Amino acid sequence: MQPFRIVTFNIAHGRGLSPYQGLHPPTTIRRNLRKIALLLGRLQPDVVALQEVDEDSHWNGRINLLDALREAMRFPFSIMGVNSRRAGRKPLSYGNGLLSQHPVVAWENVSFDRAEIGGKGFVFAEIDVGHHRVVPIVNLHLAFASRQKRLLQAEAVGEYLSHKYRQRHLDWLVPPILCGDLNNSSRRPDATAALFEYFSRHGHYTLHPEHARTFPSPFPSRALDFVFLPPACRQPRSEVVRSMLSDHRPVMVEFRLPALRQH
Repeated sequence: MQPFRIVTFNIAHGRGLSPYQGLHPPTTIRRNLRKIALLLGRLQPDVVALQEVDEDSHWNGRINLLDALREAMRFPFSIMGVNSRRAGRKPLSYGNGLLSQHPVVAWENVSFDRAEIGGKGFVFAEIDVGHHRVVPIVNLHLAFASRQKRLLQAEAVGEYLSHKYRQRHLDWLVPPILCGDLNNSSRRPDATAALFEYFSRHGHYTLHPEHARTFPSPFPSRALDFVFLPPACRQPRSEVVRSMLSDHRPVMVEFRLPALRQH
């Protein structure tokens, strides 16, 4: 069985623990990005799922954060899903990014709303882990302030994946892996629980971390960041990584992929 490692991390626009990225010059943002790259490099992930990633935004010097991290970490593949876009004198362009050590054979970005700021959505990517064995991965960021919005967004994710499953499951090594910042605990009747109920229809999925908290990073009191693993991902272990490089702590999950394509 092949080992595989995923890290999910809300990098908060590269601002660190500051409340607003516009308070810092680009040099400070770049310095924090280098620290993030060093941290992620030590974890040696196959795939990194990032939330709150800027493609071209005035508030942090119009730095392409995903490109900066990809170059620093020497990852060969990356995709960017923009969910907030604003033109004009103070442009904004940000969303979810994915870095991969393996080829991305197909991907799609889904935005829940057309927003200039605060937009949420998910990236769906199919990763070729070798010998045409495809692993589907979802990188998701849900709404912060509204439980009703989160539940509608979770329903949209389930409908999207059900459609993809009917189309593509014969080409997948495992059912979809989902990770990201869900902005709610697994212990409440909210979107995380709704997604877990959806995935449970496709086997005994596990949720990681099960108990550890990820937000706010200095003294975590809430579990907001998760990875959902299908039963074909064996021997899973997870870790919430101690870090002060964002208001969230990253979550690392390692598991074993099956050796043969699943039918």
